[in-house]
Amino acid sequence: MRKIISILVRNHPGVLSHVAGLFTRRAYNIESIAAGETENPDVTRITITVSGDEVIFEQVTKQLRKLIDVIRVRDLKYAESITRELVLLTIYAGMEKRQEVIMIANAFGASVVDIAERTITLEFVGNQRKIDTILHALEAFKIKELARTGIVALPLESQIEQHETML
Repeated sequence: MRKIISILVRNHPGVLSHVAGLFTRRAYNIESIAAGETENPDVTRITITVSGDEVIFEQVTKQLRKLIDVIRVRDLKYAESITRELVLLTIYAGMEKRQEVIMIANAFGASVVDIAERTITLEFVGNQRKIDTILHALEAFKIKELARTGIVALPLESQIEQHETML
C-alpha cells in the first residue's frame, strides 16, 4: 500500500530528522521526502511518500502526532490531492539527436534548461504518472544524470468543499 503524508511542523533544526527517524525505527520504507517552508516561515511542510503495511502506517501516524514540533498530520489520498514532482534530466544528445529530444520535451511541456556540445538538460514538473511517461518516451536516449525532488502535495480543495456541502 502506498501513502502520501503531509506533516506540518514547527520550523526548528532537527525536526526533519525526528520525523524521518520514526519511520526508520519501524522499518517503514520512505520512497520520497520533501520539506520546505509554508506561507508561514515558522512552519515547514514535510511530504512523505511511503509504502508498507497499514497497521504499521497507523502506528507511525499516531507517534508522529505525539511529537512536540508536529502541528498536523494528514493522510492525503492521491485522487483527492494535487501532487507534483520536479525532474532534472541530462541526456546525451549530439547535434543529430538534439531536435528529436527537444520535440519530445515540447510535447510534454518540459523546458530545455541547458545545451552543451554532447548533452541537453531538461526540466519537467508533473504528477508521477506524467513523469514516468516522459521518462519512458526518452528511454531511447542515454541518460547521463537524473534528479527527482520527490512528491509535494496539497489537498484538492474543490473536492473538500464539495464533500462538505453534501454533508
